[in-house]
Amino acid sequence: MSQTTQRTHPVWMLVNGQPVERDVEPRMLLTDFLREQLGLTGTHVGCEHGVCGACTVMIDGDSVRACLTLAVSANGAQIETVESLGSPQALSPLQAAFREHHGLQCGFCTPGMLATCTDALQKYPLRTEHEIRDALSGNLCRCTGYQGSVEAVKSCVAKRDAVSAGASSLLNTRDSHS
Repeated sequence: MSQTTQRTHPVWMLVNGQPVERDVEPRMLLTDFLREQLGLTGTHVGCEHGVCGACTVMIDGDSVRACLTLAVSANGAQIETVESLGSPQALSPLQAAFREHHGLQCGFCTPGMLATCTDALQKYPLRTEHEIRDALSGNLCRCTGYQGSVEAVKSCVAKRDAVSAGASSLLNTRDSHS
């Protein structure tokens, strides 16, 4: 009778700004690593096939399905989970917008939605409702019908663009006085 030995691999990563070093089994999924090893249960496990988006986290600035990512493949990466966005006492602007616009109900999809929206707000103009819905299309929600989530993103886009316009006019003012 042959005895199988379980080999582990060392991984090091920044998770929500904190250095983490662990030995992990080669087939451990990032969702399991975050939830079981680090106690970060905000990353939800839904379909386990990458379809629902509930497990979405940010890896090196990109939204990624943690249920399709092996923990060993995140070695050296910077990972941000929903826990990095804010706290119940100090919501991030996106979390506050989701609350204000009723972008969540049961909350199961919310962490993945927030990670996806964080990524989209950093990378895309999201000028139209169609663009926002397209950005959210990889996240399934059975409760809200998405309208509240779309409105939340619209409000964040408006604030982002107002800040950007203010910074741009400030730069133009400085340039004209030089």
